[in-house]
Amino acid sequence: MDIVLGLQWGDEGKGKFIDLISEKYDITARFNGGANAGHSIERNGRKITLKMIPSGIFMKEVQNIIGTGTVIDPVSFKKEILNLQIFDKTIQPESNIIISKKAHLVLPTHRLLDIFMEENPAYTTIGTTKNGIAQAYSNKILRQNLRVGDIFSPDFQSRAQHILDRDYKMLKDEGMIVLPALEEISKEFFDAVGFLKNFNCTETEIFLNAALSEGKKILAEGSQAAMLDIDHGTYPYVTSSSTTASGASSGLGISPKKIGEIYGIAKAYCTRVGNGAFPTELLDEFGDDLRMKGNEFGSNTGRPRRIGWLDLPALKYAVMINGVTQLVLTKADVLSGLKSVGVCIHYELEDGSIESVAGILPENAKPILKWMTGWTADFSNMKNTSELPQELTDFLSFLEAELEIPVGYLSIGPGREQILKLK
Repeated sequence: MDIVLGLQWGDEGKGKFIDLISEKYDITARFNGGANAGHSIERNGRKITLKMIPSGIFMKEVQNIIGTGTVIDPVSFKKEILNLQIFDKTIQPESNIIISKKAHLVLPTHRLLDIFMEENPAYTTIGTTKNGIAQAYSNKILRQNLRVGDIFSPDFQSRAQHILDRDYKMLKDEGMIVLPALEEISKEFFDAVGFLKNFNCTETEIFLNAALSEGKKILAEGSQAAMLDIDHGTYPYVTSSSTTASGASSGLGISPKKIGEIYGIAKAYCTRVGNGAFPTELLDEFGDDLRMKGNEFGSNTGRPRRIGWLDLPALKYAVMINGVTQLVLTKADVLSGLKSVGVCIHYELEDGSIESVAGILPENAKPILKWMTGWTADFSNMKNTSELPQELTDFLSFLEAELEIPVGYLSIGPGREQILKLK
């Protein structure tokens, strides 16, 4: 099993890379997160954003798994499937999507609770997508939630309705003006559950391990990114699941012994959505210009992303905890035309000490930048590595030396085919 995951704060371009290489695999599998993901895929000049559905869905011979470590919102899932079928009428998702019976459900009141906590001053504002992901995971940990396999139980509707009634009453008691009405959200939810029953729901751990025994190749697809990991990210401004390579093992039920390549995706600069530490953030007009040039707006929410120079201390940390074997660098083309490109090589702390590898980004630290000569090139029709400007080649060599891993791929544009294989 190989793994693809983000090394920064998400939006690194995972969907595009997975779409490119997934034809080499028999199975693509999502191992974490829910409808808060946003993996953009291009087909025939059009783009679609996948939330729950694995990025191998457009490959007819590829089986797509939604694993145990995910959380599934039946309403969002139904909408995504219907939208996908409008986008590409040749896709038959019911025949090549398999869903773990052990994946947990996101209930409609989880979304309402998410909104309530984000908008209530009594709680820490995280900047979530308000999809109810944290509430589903927290109820999973509290052993109070329902799983996909439960939808086939004869008493599922009464059990689910009990939770909806309880949550709805609690929100009203807390003073929230709850819209839409309970009857409306309940009906929409149970209709979507009926839709979900049309899919193959099974113990995906057994399916995946049997596939490996048969010599089949699996690509594990992570959502969000390493610096948003619930344990190792910039807490509390993180997601609610394990986004690391170890999370792929637990989220799919596959032994770490069976992991091969670990592809880490990173931009040539940094972006972040929502609140949280961001030492290299650019809060000036240049940052605004870079946001527009790179089209840095959330594929799922449309929110403008915060922009900053590449952060090596955080990137080294992400490479270390994930055991990354190859770096996939994206958005280098966005930096084309700059006289110089900044890279944070370490932080200078208030006591004068230096920190060069960091998971907990230090408060009030001064990012020390190394300025590298910028590059200028027309990337639109570039076909091979010999066409890369020397300045960019030097930049890649610098990253390889600092991270001690090869840069295996370089994205040179937004198009599906605009990726160069370097190694």
